[in-house]
Amino acid sequence: MILAAGKSTRMGGRDKLLETVEGHTLIRTQVLRALATGQQVFVTLPALDHPRAQAIGDLNVHIVAVPNAAEGMSASLRAGVAALPDADAFMVVLADLADIQTQDMDALLRARSGHPDALIWRGATQTNKPGHPIIFNGSLRPQFALLTGDTGAAQIVAAHGDRVHLVPIGDQALLDLDTPADWASWRASQ
Repeated sequence: MILAAGKSTRMGGRDKLLETVEGHTLIRTQVLRALATGQQVFVTLPALDHPRAQAIGDLNVHIVAVPNAAEGMSASLRAGVAALPDADAFMVVLADLADIQTQDMDALLRARSGHPDALIWRGATQTNKPGHPIIFNGSLRPQFALLTGDTGAAQIVAAHGDRVHLVPIGDQALLDLDTPADWASWRASQ
């Protein structure tokens, strides 16, 4: 599940998910990377007619409208998780982490198989600083219905801290691009 219902409020009127990355909009690039894992992909968006939906409308994804997206990330998580089919686990990817690659998502999928006693498998930097993406065991789904505010699933992760397995994938686990300055710096480094 790719969370893409945010407002891009720090972008000075630009939509960060419509910025170009690898020749496509960021949202399309992220969806293509997620589809390359071979898994079903769900994308939360503010509305079905949002410009982001147009950027991915021809791809084999399930779009989940989040009309109350202004409430914060919890609204996206509640709606997105409620729309998922029953599954043993599900991955959450933040759409604005431009350097997360298919191989990073695959690393988490492998870690889940290799560490079945965990409930949460979380991408991290090489120095084990927790980041994204995150896989949640399906047994945690009911807890997502209770989320409020804009802190994401932090309270769920904290409640199960002893069952979190960190998967070092690199600095891309934390590199989000929220402002025009972030984008300019990132582009200069490419």
